[in-house]
Amino acid sequence: MEKSNPESSNLIEVRHLVKYYPVYGGIFKRVVAQVKAVDDVSFDIRAGETLGLVGESGCGKTTVGQTMLGLISFTSGSVIYNDVDIFGLDRKGFKAMRRNLQIVFQDPYASLDPRLPIGESIAEGLRIHNIGNNQERFEMVLKALRNVGLEDYHATRYPHEFSGGQRQRIGIARALVMNPKFIVLDEPVSALDVSIQAQVLNILKELQNEFGLTYLFVAHNLAVVEHISDRVAVMYLGKMVERSNRDDLFRQPLHPYTLALMSAIPIPNPRVKRERIILPGDVPSPLNPPKGCRFHPRCSYAQPICSVEEPPLRQIQPDHWSACHFAEDFIKD
Repeated sequence: MEKSNPESSNLIEVRHLVKYYPVYGGIFKRVVAQVKAVDDVSFDIRAGETLGLVGESGCGKTTVGQTMLGLISFTSGSVIYNDVDIFGLDRKGFKAMRRNLQIVFQDPYASLDPRLPIGESIAEGLRIHNIGNNQERFEMVLKALRNVGLEDYHATRYPHEFSGGQRQRIGIARALVMNPKFIVLDEPVSALDVSIQAQVLNILKELQNEFGLTYLFVAHNLAVVEHISDRVAVMYLGKMVERSNRDDLFRQPLHPYTLALMSAIPIPNPRVKRERIILPGDVPSPLNPPKGCRFHPRCSYAQPICSVEEPPLRQIQPDHWSACHFAEDFIKD
């Protein structure tokens, strides 16, 4: 069941977000090109929901999440949290805002200091924001560990003493201890075994229900996204190509790229086979993306207009948006 509805208020509004990486060349190291990692992306995230952001590796989905939180500088655009433009804040205001906005990284071991007990790593944000005294911070750390299914004595252990699933729980606890409203989950289960993935996903859903959290869930595994998300946004080569609530998207995708992604989802029945859509060629370089629709060189439905005119992301059905000139052709009778 979805926890949100179309009338829900937006907690996060991303407007025309752009992130380019300059490429330098020549004797004077001038900017000769731009890598268009994120190119004019807009979407909303409603309070209390999970928005799944999916796409192939290199499509820009992780860059979106990290740019939203200021971990990567933005090129242009705005991110509005509770009617406040995050990118317009000064340094002091941004630091105060970051208490409400946290992230869980894909590789928890790389994001933990191997020289510190995990209790000190979890408490680092509390110290930076001067929250509580030492005893109060210690109690907050223990509470965060219990909330993710770990024990109090784990606070004195070091990162190398934990399994991958436990380290990811530690990453969740570090985000949770700040009592945030919004968390970017950057492929939090992609490096875990399937059985451990289910445990971590269930913990995330329980925490969301208990604390009213809002998630941006970045992933490339559509089966995982279907399990945890309320709405899903699909990216391709720095652009958003489709956005819809979860049930509508998986029942009736309205973009050929989404159709190809859906065809790769395995069916848990050996007697049933899904017709795979094999995309020709490789993903084009974001350094020189194709003109018109960026997906048209690999699209079996492409028409001449697709190589000339870029399709806008438009609403095809209620709360179902697609950036395809021929999206209506995919509507089932």
